[in-house]
Amino acid sequence: MSQENLAPNETMQIHEMLNFKTICMTTSKMMEGVVFDQELKALLEKDVQQSITSIAELQNLLKKASKLR
Repeated sequence: MSQENLAPNETMQIHEMLNFKTICMTTSKMMEGVVFDQELKALLEKDVQQSITSIAELQNLLKKASKLR
């Protein structure tokens, strides 16, 4: 039975993407509170929802990372 693992550089790159996506989501969520334009507010909310999905997918990918001992 073979188990797929991520290489260390892949793990690092996924961590970087996860950090970036988290910062983007946080920024969009904070901007929702100060934006008055309803269209822009809707776009920010859509970005937050898509970011949540992306973050969950990246976290699932990290489960394939081999554990350091």
